[in-house]
Amino acid sequence: MRIFFFGSSTFSIPSLESISSVVSGVVTRKAKPKGRGYLLEDSAVAQLARNLNLPLFEIDSFKDTTVQELAELKPELLVVVSFGLIIPRWFLDVPSIGAINVHPSLLPKYRGPAPIQWALRNGESETGVSIIAMSERMDAGNILYQERFQIEATDDAGSLSERLSQRSAQILPGFLKEIETAGLPEGVAQREEEATYTPMITRDMGRVVWARDAREIVRQVRALSIWPIAYTFLDEKLIKIFAADLGHRSEKAEPGTILEVLPDGLLVAALSGSVLVKDVQMENRRRMGASEFSRGYRSIVGRKLT
Repeated sequence: MRIFFFGSSTFSIPSLESISSVVSGVVTRKAKPKGRGYLLEDSAVAQLARNLNLPLFEIDSFKDTTVQELAELKPELLVVVSFGLIIPRWFLDVPSIGAINVHPSLLPKYRGPAPIQWALRNGESETGVSIIAMSERMDAGNILYQERFQIEATDDAGSLSERLSQRSAQILPGFLKEIETAGLPEGVAQREEEATYTPMITRDMGRVVWARDAREIVRQVRALSIWPIAYTFLDEKLIKIFAADLGHRSEKAEPGTILEVLPDGLLVAALSGSVLVKDVQMENRRRMGASEFSRGYRSIVGRKLT
């Protein structure tokens, strides 16, 4: 089979590594300027493709001339893992076998661009890996394979994404062998009445509102641990919060008030319950444990995060 792999994010990397021996080409998004010097930096997928000496196609959209060149190579199967662009109907019709997508949720729940983050933010106890036959509607194709996956109480977006990406990579090689032997299965149609959609994650979603339940705040911190990172303010200075747990105190105090300095963090009052803030970074300073951070203040207990 002439298999072309479509991927752009680090989630894609284990899957590409696991099937690289049968991949005929890799398609990823074009490099974008980064940093103060606005230097072009290849995606992790592009770097891996070059290291593996695989033909690489970098595109901004499906109007690029490169896409037509790719179509002329007559791929038989597209394998799409966290690509980041909608593949139009005309290109889905190009491969003779079809196109499959690996999606980290139990479809039809959590369609869209941020299933891992929203599963964490909504307090789900499980998620999964779904492989679907691609259609022109986002994440709506027939389910070809699905596996449930437990969300641990300590999971954040980073740890859950890593475990789901590794499991996807374990599943794919055997699944592709089955396709080569028996063709693309028909699969099972998704139940549209059960479908839910995940909005894009935006930077302003990171602002912590302390006048909320402590559980909601902890879920927010964990869901946004990769980007944009939850944040709050102390003395009008921005503080990023990388890790947090539920606190042990629940007395009435104004939300955002720092109640106590503990060896493993700062205990902060929420509307109900408290949050143990564990890992922080103030603007223009290095990342550190919250208790170490507190030593920079003569008296931090009683002060308020906003």
